Amino acid sequence: MQITLPDGQTRDVPDNSTGLAIAESIAKSLAKAALAIKVNGDVKDLAYTITGDARIEIVTRDHPDALELLRHDAAHVMAEAVKELYPETQVTIGPAIENGFYYDFHREMPFTPDDLPIIEKRMRDIVARNETITREEWARDTAIAYFKQQGEHFKAELIAGIPGDQAISVYRQGQFLDLCRGPHLPNTGKLGTAFKLMKIAGAYWRGDSTQPMLQRIYGTAWANQEQLDAHLKMLKEAEKRDHRRLGREMGLLHFQEEAPGSIFWHPKGWALYQALESYIKDKMRLAGYQEVRTPILLDQTFWQCSGHWDKFRENMFVSEAEDRVYAVKPMNCPGHVQIFKQGIKSYRDLPIRLAEFNNLHRYEPSGALHGLMRLRSFHQDDAHIFCREDQINDEAKAFCDLLKTVYTELGFTDVAVKFSDRPVKRAGDDADWDKAEAALREAAEKSGLEFTLNPGEGAFYGPKLEFTLRDAIGREWQCGTLQCDFILPQRLGATYIAEDGQKHRPVMLHRAILGSLERFLGILIEHTAGHLPFWLAPVQVVVTTITSEANDYAQQVFDTIQQAGLRSDIDLRNEKISYKIREHSLAKVPVILTVGKQEMEQETVSIRRLGSQGQEVMALEACVQDLIQAGRH
Repeated sequence: MQITLPDGQTRDVPDNSTGLAIAESIAKSLAKAALAIKVNGDVKDLAYTITGDARIEIVTRDHPDALELLRHDAAHVMAEAVKELYPETQVTIGPAIENGFYYDFHREMPFTPDDLPIIEKRMRDIVARNETITREEWARDTAIAYFKQQGEHFKAELIAGIPGDQAISVYRQGQFLDLCRGPHLPNTGKLGTAFKLMKIAGAYWRGDSTQPMLQRIYGTAWANQEQLDAHLKMLKEAEKRDHRRLGREMGLLHFQEEAPGSIFWHPKGWALYQALESYIKDKMRLAGYQEVRTPILLDQTFWQCSGHWDKFRENMFVSEAEDRVYAVKPMNCPGHVQIFKQGIKSYRDLPIRLAEFNNLHRYEPSGALHGLMRLRSFHQDDAHIFCREDQINDEAKAFCDLLKTVYTELGFTDVAVKFSDRPVKRAGDDADWDKAEAALREAAEKSGLEFTLNPGEGAFYGPKLEFTLRDAIGREWQCGTLQCDFILPQRLGATYIAEDGQKHRPVMLHRAILGSLERFLGILIEHTAGHLPFWLAPVQVVVTTITSEANDYAQQVFDTIQQAGLRSDIDLRNEKISYKIREHSLAKVPVILTVGKQEMEQETVSIRRLGSQGQEVMALEACVQDLIQAGRH
């Protein structure tokens, strides 16, 4: 049979060759480094037998698919370690996840953080044993009986739920057996030791709160120690930058149990929010968007017409009154269609760009809530463009240009783009999706975007481009989106009079740049470690005194700065100047103006800038002009 290698070369190999045999036929050094084999795009065990012509890739530690494989095996090695140390424990499910892995366990005695180093040490012992990992196929009844006999009732339940036409795949790893589809490494030694157990959390069996509570152990695993060290360093840096801690130190906001997923904005935090909102509103106004406002509470029938009731109901908050069912809106798009439908629209009126910054609500499980990053109540820089099909490319390019400008001005220059096509759960027929995907792909190409495919991750009403930012410590955040929708205007009856005098459906482009403003602020705070750009800082300037003799002059300086439109504060407390400077620096105030007797007599100010050890003295009028200039974005 013939195999095709990644570089396009072909070679003949014996029929029914295993992945390992093929790797050895290419080079013995490659076989030694091999972790798995990729056959026609699917990763398989090295012991997998190839039965016909195929495209082949040998998966080594530097292959793009290696990390998921290593992390999956790390989960299995952890499960084996737990079973050896605590035999009464039941193992349930343990997948690879982003940056690591976890395994859920059922055990009467809770795990504690002190158990993690013990489990981790046993994992290293298992790696050192170099246990062979082999796949076996079992009869369903045999597998259920075996795991029940072992006291693994969760595994038995999983097997019972596997469709009858699927093989029961069990992997043997030393004396440890686990239900798994694979693939896996050929032995535990291939895992290496670049892993670390991180934390313990609770999780319900199958995510159902009516089911038993399990204990989840999280870990991280990497191809080598350097990658692990870099990840742990990033996590340490991320902890320093945590927006929840910085939000408290900067006096911006707080959260309470009585309002899960919602924010209590303090004066400084609200000033920050309004500064960002004002910035993006100005950008959108100059780009031809008109701001609107639509109701928050809408009847169930409205959401049924739009398709959200069928596709998005589990994420919506619902209320009942006067024998009617209402939903709190999770998004603005159906309301914008209603505004578009008022009056007759001509093809000459298009495009129409409607923007809204109203409050949205989406149900998120309490365990998923995370500060500003995951909320139930939030606002978006949301807008919808109603256009003709021949206008899609121009509108998409204008949006992409605006998006790039905004990201650059906010300090993000590393932006990746993903093209997300039709999901399994969707509205409309395949013809609608073919048309929308082709239109969006062409628009992306005409806009000069390089993108990767993100299969099955489109919105239920249309494909989308997802814009992902990389922050100062290398984390990725998906923020902006552009979605091409042929379906919602049709479902909600939106039309315009075309040049031929007939009614046509407009195309609806859903778009956001920042996404959730609250989440973007969280990202920005962590990206800058709280050192926000001067124009955006919630308090731009603090005026403080060295001695109480200068209080009147400090008030004069403060009044001048206030009149200049700068967000400022004054500190006349009878405290040491070093204490006051340290306190305002912790609050990340960009500029501190200190005044004493000398500054009062000379009508100057001493300027201290955040992050700088030195200071400069400047005439008050010149200082104010400099600050006004710095405040322009």
